[in-house]
Amino acid sequence: MDEIPQCTVNGIDVVGVEVCPQSWEENPDYFGKDSYFGGAPPLSEAIGYIVVLGFGVFFSIFTTVIVYMDKVFAGNATITSEHFNTAGRMVKTGLTASVIVSQWTWAATLLQSSNVAWQYGVSGPFWYASGATIQVLLFGVLAISLKDVAPSAHTMCEIVRARWGKAAHITFLIFAFLANIIVTSMLLLGGAATVAALTGMKYELASFLIPWGVILYTSAGGLKATFMASYLHTMIIFAVLITMITIVYIKVYSSNQIYAFLDQTVSYTADQCTNIYSTDGAGTDSFFLDANDKKQMACGPVSGNSQGSYLTMLSGDGLMFGIINIVGNFGTVFVDQSYWQSAIAARPSSAAKGYLLGGICWFAIPFSLATSLGLASTALMLPINAGEAGSGLVPPAVADHLLGQAGSVLILVMLFMAIVSTGSAESIAVSSLIAYDIYREYFNPDATGKQILMISRIVIVAFGIFMGLFSIALNAMGLNLGWVYLFMGVVIGSAVIPLWNMMTWDKASGKGAVIAAWGGFILAITGWLIGAKVQSGSVSVSTLGTNEVMLSGNLIAILSSGLIHYVYSKFIDPQDFDFSTLDANIHLVEQDLSGLGAEQQDKDELRRAKRWITRRGYLLTFVLIIVWPLLSIPAQVFTESYFAFWVLVSIAWGFGAAITISFLPLFESQDEIGRVFSGMFNYLTGRKGDAEEYAEEEPVKTLDEPEPEPAAVEDPAEPVKEAETA
Repeated sequence: MDEIPQCTVNGIDVVGVEVCPQSWEENPDYFGKDSYFGGAPPLSEAIGYIVVLGFGVFFSIFTTVIVYMDKVFAGNATITSEHFNTAGRMVKTGLTASVIVSQWTWAATLLQSSNVAWQYGVSGPFWYASGATIQVLLFGVLAISLKDVAPSAHTMCEIVRARWGKAAHITFLIFAFLANIIVTSMLLLGGAATVAALTGMKYELASFLIPWGVILYTSAGGLKATFMASYLHTMIIFAVLITMITIVYIKVYSSNQIYAFLDQTVSYTADQCTNIYSTDGAGTDSFFLDANDKKQMACGPVSGNSQGSYLTMLSGDGLMFGIINIVGNFGTVFVDQSYWQSAIAARPSSAAKGYLLGGICWFAIPFSLATSLGLASTALMLPINAGEAGSGLVPPAVADHLLGQAGSVLILVMLFMAIVSTGSAESIAVSSLIAYDIYREYFNPDATGKQILMISRIVIVAFGIFMGLFSIALNAMGLNLGWVYLFMGVVIGSAVIPLWNMMTWDKASGKGAVIAAWGGFILAITGWLIGAKVQSGSVSVSTLGTNEVMLSGNLIAILSSGLIHYVYSKFIDPQDFDFSTLDANIHLVEQDLSGLGAEQQDKDELRRAKRWITRRGYLLTFVLIIVWPLLSIPAQVFTESYFAFWVLVSIAWGFGAAITISFLPLFESQDEIGRVFSGMFNYLTGRKGDAEEYAEEEPVKTLDEPEPEPAAVEDPAEPVKEAETA
């Protein structure tokens, strides 16, 4: 009689289990552990300080040197307030795409995407990636509309003020600040949790120190410095991404092995999982389920998935997450000033292409990273509990398992790149809103460029300190990264459709926009609270955080506000707005006219660009959220070969995006780079003043300005200097 195989680990038989989890084969010490990190960080606290503070200092020096070289050796202008907040409005396609990738890569992109892979399987990374790519593709339409009708704008709220007046301006200013605060909260919640888990640094200290890395270089160099640093951040993020997918699917395992391990994970029964995740292998002191009988560890069939498999797109919870993701991310793109700022900074010919290329390249980060690290976590059955997964600790756990301390350091560096790139974009966004939409609009209408610059820098420092303290408060309330990520659409989703209508619909009413934004917000919060009460019988952080409740709040926010704005604008207060008059109501502070010349304002060229992005943006959106999921339905549960193809797509997309985003900006900027090196050569060989030979001509503004404007801005600095001297 054949002997029945038995799972034995560290001399202990696990009752009723024939095959041990793969991770036990590689490290038997995982047996009996109820969490991966368990309070014992793999890295020293010193490494935490080096990364958090050292990188901040490094990027401050790096960006300062780059901006200085650009100024001295390429002959480019001194930083004005316009340049600080718009980067000269002449950023090219490759750098625009790189910046979009950089500022759209949040801590959540790296951490939450693997959490949903841990929860739902292959559908999680797909819905995270596609559900957050389409907003960037569609924002390209707004980006080119902005270049057409409001090229002088500094912020989205300036455009709201110019079209709809004061009430709408204040309303959307509030929603813009909410978007910035929510995004920065997620950066710090995920970042501080990971730094604390990997290095043992106190969570509160990490939350407070992380923003300083952003504050230093953002306040020094403004938007252009942020863009240059973002390019470097993006390259580092992609380098780590490629390392991880290569390790998981090429060096250590293959797609066939991961497929077999995932099959093994879902084959365990509830009793077997109880014994696997216990201290003695017999179910004593089991930590597989919590007090509410919810799964705490990845083991057994996946609830709501076809045949309980991780390897299927037929996932009820995965689809629900996808819808929440789509709605929430419309809010954090369309209502976030940092994306409008990138559109303002891009040259018109680059705005549409930059957003399209940025969206396509960004897709690879959550899709490829979570398809490798996220699925590996469940395939290997690492002892990652639900709390750790919700805090975003899946990628660092898998990296630590596969590469030891080196893996932990790589994830820490990758995460810090994501935090500082998005954090700097959010800081500049908030500083622009306060400088232009509050300080200049309501306190000092005659503010000089010097004053705007000073306010911008003060705000960057103040916002960084405030967000450090705010994220500590959120953590004390029991809110983690996953909870805030699902919640964001409930708060800011109601502002999305009115802002889209502002740029694209001449009948859009300002009063209707205000009513729609606040009405949608109130309805969403109400529906969200009622949903928790109906589903669970009580209202608490945990009952408010379920997928069904979050889905109801998100959908109510965006759909109700859209309906209210449409009905009000169509039947109650229809407008007939002439978009050609919009830019006349937006004024420059200094006569810094870069990016506003005749060539950049060619209406035929702008119309062609709008047609180009509209067709491709809509087509790619349709493919990503309709065609691709529908094509994967016939497969139901993936076969081994189908999964191998899925993995191949993720690897190819990751490598293709990395190559494009790394080399295109360099290729496009070869003339500027050449000018810098020529200027350096002339300087070193003693040819004084030659840098000016390479300076670009200042473009001439051809937009019609209000009559008094030229006289008012002809030389704004002089009277101010006299006043200051007096």
